[in-house]
Amino acid sequence: MSYALVIAALVILLGAIVQGAAGYGMNLVAAPILALVDPALLPAPLLLLAAVHAILAATRERHHVDWSGVGWTMVGRLPGTVIGVIIVATLPQGPFAIVVGVVVLACVLLSLTSWHPRPTPGALTLGGGVGGIFGTAATIGGPPIALLYQHQRGPTIRSTLAMYFLLGSLLSVAALAVGGQVDTTALLQAAALLPFMLLGFALSNPVKRFLDTGWMRTAVLTVASVSAAVLIVENAVG
Repeated sequence: MSYALVIAALVILLGAIVQGAAGYGMNLVAAPILALVDPALLPAPLLLLAAVHAILAATRERHHVDWSGVGWTMVGRLPGTVIGVIIVATLPQGPFAIVVGVVVLACVLLSLTSWHPRPTPGALTLGGGVGGIFGTAATIGGPPIALLYQHQRGPTIRSTLAMYFLLGSLLSVAALAVGGQVDTTALLQAAALLPFMLLGFALSNPVKRFLDTGWMRTAVLTVASVSAAVLIVENAVG
């Protein structure tokens, strides 16, 4: 196993633990490091692994999925993704990514003080749209939905986000497949890293049980804050 593959395997394992326990965060952990050690692992192999992880997470806590909420998020996700594609094609990515990071941090701070978000149909549709924009143009599509569910129980947060990510990942994989980016090489790379993702998902079980004792909201806000901070630093330095 090459040096780059060892690092990629460890990163995927850690990302799978984080997402399996907190509901999201695998891209936060994996994408920046994979981009350095082996850019070929992005985006198709990581998206394929994320889709499998989402299937496992949604199945594990399937009785807690907020199906209505998933539907409303997808209503917003589709136009949000189109807007995100337009932004990628027309706006400088560094400054826009910094703005996204600042917005996410501001939402975290507001939710700790005066803002009490709830997953209402209108909020979820808007969150899905914002998530589609942020995810497409700045790689962090999870925080807008996670913040809306921050006061819900852990199983509801994880399973609902899993379905949201699954549908979003499938859309992205389909688009990449049409563009010829999901080829045999991408499939083999994803297959090589799959055992480490599966191990990380298994290891997330005790972590999620701990978070469900009263730490789930803290985990949601922490992952959102770290993802926003990493995005700001990466693009400010870059």
